Amino acid sequence: MKSIRKFTVRAVVPERLAALEKLAANLRWAWHEPTRRLFEHIDPEAWARSEHDPVTFLGEVEPARLEQLAADDEFVARAEREQAELDAYLGEPRWYQRLEGDRPELVAYFSPEYGIAAALPQYSGGLGILAGDHLKAASDLGVPLVAVGLFYRTGYFSQSLSPDGWQEERYPALDPDGLPLAVLRRPDGSAVQVSLALPDGGTLTARVWRAAVGRVTLLLLDTDVPANGDELRGVTDRLYGGGSEHRLLQELLLGIGGVRALRAWSELVGGPEPEVFHMNEGHAGFLGLERISAAIGEGLTFPEALQLVRGGTVFTTHTPVPAGIDRFDRALVERYVTSELLPGVAPADALALGVEPGADPATSAFNMAVMGLRLAQHANGVSELHGRVSRRMFADLWPGFDAEEVPITSVTNGVHAPSWTDPALIALAERILGTDDSEHADWQNPALGDGELWAVKREMRARLVDEARRRLVASWQEQHPGGQAPEWMSRALDPDVLTVGFARRVPTYKRLTLMLQDPERFAAILTDPVRPVQFVIAGKAHPADDEGKRLIQRLVQFAARPELRERIVFLPDYDIGMAELLYPGCDVWLNTPLRPLEACGTSGMKAAMNAALNLSILDGWWAEYASDDFGWVIPSADSAGDEGERDEREAAALYELLEHRIVPAFYDRPDPAESAGFFERDADGVPGEWLRMLRATLTRLVPELGADRMVREYVERLYGPAAERRRALVADGARGARDLAAWSARVRAAWPEVRVLHVESGGLDQPAVGDELHVRAELALGGLDDADVAVELVSGRSRADDSLAEPRTTRLARLGDGAYGGTVTLDRAGAFGYTVRVVPSNPLLAGPAELGLVALAEG
Repeated sequence: MKSIRKFTVRAVVPERLAALEKLAANLRWAWHEPTRRLFEHIDPEAWARSEHDPVTFLGEVEPARLEQLAADDEFVARAEREQAELDAYLGEPRWYQRLEGDRPELVAYFSPEYGIAAALPQYSGGLGILAGDHLKAASDLGVPLVAVGLFYRTGYFSQSLSPDGWQEERYPALDPDGLPLAVLRRPDGSAVQVSLALPDGGTLTARVWRAAVGRVTLLLLDTDVPANGDELRGVTDRLYGGGSEHRLLQELLLGIGGVRALRAWSELVGGPEPEVFHMNEGHAGFLGLERISAAIGEGLTFPEALQLVRGGTVFTTHTPVPAGIDRFDRALVERYVTSELLPGVAPADALALGVEPGADPATSAFNMAVMGLRLAQHANGVSELHGRVSRRMFADLWPGFDAEEVPITSVTNGVHAPSWTDPALIALAERILGTDDSEHADWQNPALGDGELWAVKREMRARLVDEARRRLVASWQEQHPGGQAPEWMSRALDPDVLTVGFARRVPTYKRLTLMLQDPERFAAILTDPVRPVQFVIAGKAHPADDEGKRLIQRLVQFAARPELRERIVFLPDYDIGMAELLYPGCDVWLNTPLRPLEACGTSGMKAAMNAALNLSILDGWWAEYASDDFGWVIPSADSAGDEGERDEREAAALYELLEHRIVPAFYDRPDPAESAGFFERDADGVPGEWLRMLRATLTRLVPELGADRMVREYVERLYGPAAERRRALVADGARGARDLAAWSARVRAAWPEVRVLHVESGGLDQPAVGDELHVRAELALGGLDDADVAVELVSGRSRADDSLAEPRTTRLARLGDGAYGGTVTLDRAGAFGYTVRVVPSNPLLAGPAELGLVALAEG
């Protein structure tokens, strides 16, 4: 018999244990090990069943056990100490409060998904996990940040496998009352709701859930409310579900509804409104239009409001390919983006922001990333390589400028070490190195013996083996209800065998099955009788991605071969809970994307945090940090004739590395193909060279991979400048925004008449290093003033196609009568080239390329 509906009844905790409820209400428990140990002490078995979710856990603990603990003075004191420590954490000055100079009073961070804890499944993959780590690190650093997203009633999806290995999806409904959430309420107890005007007189209404993520408030909008009809109640039903119109409604709600929810929250808490808005991908782009609408309501025109909004907005792009960007049919967007939805905003002005460069404005798709870039004066990719890829991909927005000058910088992603580092490794650092900060501990300290580090690594590997066996049995029993799981599953994997991990989303470019290019060679590596290798693999394909599902099926069927099934396993339903054991349990983390399609790829960072070595294509973050001390680079076959040949060559390189470098290093037994003697394990069976690499990874690499480093960079390089720019624009009744809009309009109107009429040079006979090149240029400015422009000499090494490599700019000075001049010193030998250009100049611009206007000298 099944219930027709269900809900969660929260536990009644004895008054003496009130500290437990306060600790459970703040998601800091997701990364604070002492708090987690406190809950585990109450009932270890129930804690494990709850998947380490204190809210669920307290509802499962027997009332008698709670009463027993309430009478235990020592436990009560321990709980109250943890609450006092949390209170101190929430209130004390931290890194941000010790910064000198003006800082943003509040930063608003918008993302379509957040991966904070397994108990709050509101994420699909790396984008959401990154957002969750961003919030946690901001909290630890004391950055005043409020986050906005959507509450998805069924999350992403739960994955299972059919008997033939085909991915199947389930969408179990979440009960927000059983999650670490609370409805945002006014002082009279009524719930805060936000509304969006829809076509044909309709209204979309959403309530607002609030979560405490340490010091950070997270607001999640939920349309499952009585005010909506059935169809609109389903707008926030699932993450990345539904068709184009469904997705558009979600993104309108996230951007427009999110800003409105933020205003309501600010009024309730009496705090400042955000000075900086950070869009984590283009999904949140409509927030800029809502802010423009509000500014128009305060007396600004659309161009003036646009300048005001741009100055305080940061946009982060995560995709390296145009196909990864949300694009909507123009007519669909036109139907929804009305003056009723956005008072004061002419629909034509709003639609123009999403027009793709070079496209017919009347037919162009509405591109969310293009809108995001036009609404943000500050933009970045998520690794150095991705920054370069993004500058090329979006270069058409800034015509006339080289890709290197496109105003998109990069901040390499990081991962939150306290969340992703195994407790056993943290305990080792505490016990031997005197710190629980494993991210910055001195892992080279001779007080820590190789044997101790190796023993902890084996312990983590053994826990992964146990968990993998449990999940294999659970998956089999789900496929065969009432059956007895095969006996071999109790022998799957081995805690003393070299373990390689691979887990991520399964789009085709991540190449889940590259390892199967030569299945027999791969099988021989797995089943070597002396030096075996085992693979633990996990990942989800998007429900609509049949090709991704076929990749999973192929891998599952390969792993089902009787001679291989104890050496390679696919674990369904990859999530945070699985990841917390998977990263620590692996010795090597594999990443095989098509270069350069991995924007960052933070899974390898999490593995490194847990003393694992990386084996990866030189893409994403690994292109920035790869070193022989930290792992191995799989060479990219960029010169291959086609994708098939590329896959074959890169797979062969993967096999070579496993056979001849990685396996011998782990087992310290000579490869027959190598000279004798290779590495030698010591008397305790510890592989010395492997441990040297582990220590190097933990000591030198891990401190660079932390989300604390990432958030510091955002504060110093993006949030600070954005707040400063906004203040300049908003001061004195938004005079800066008004002046900048008027100036931009005047410059754009005059620019067709701006020309470099003539360039002459002198001072050189037979050019040599150290000589000076004197340049004089005559210009026509089309009615603009000298102060409106910068005249620049651009010089550098001249390539065969006459383009300039590593260009340098030298500003030319006004000489009079429309002439400008200057000098550049020749500081290196070889081919040299130069040109002269004119660009707009205004103190309120972030750089010369911002308006996308340039006048170049003609050869």
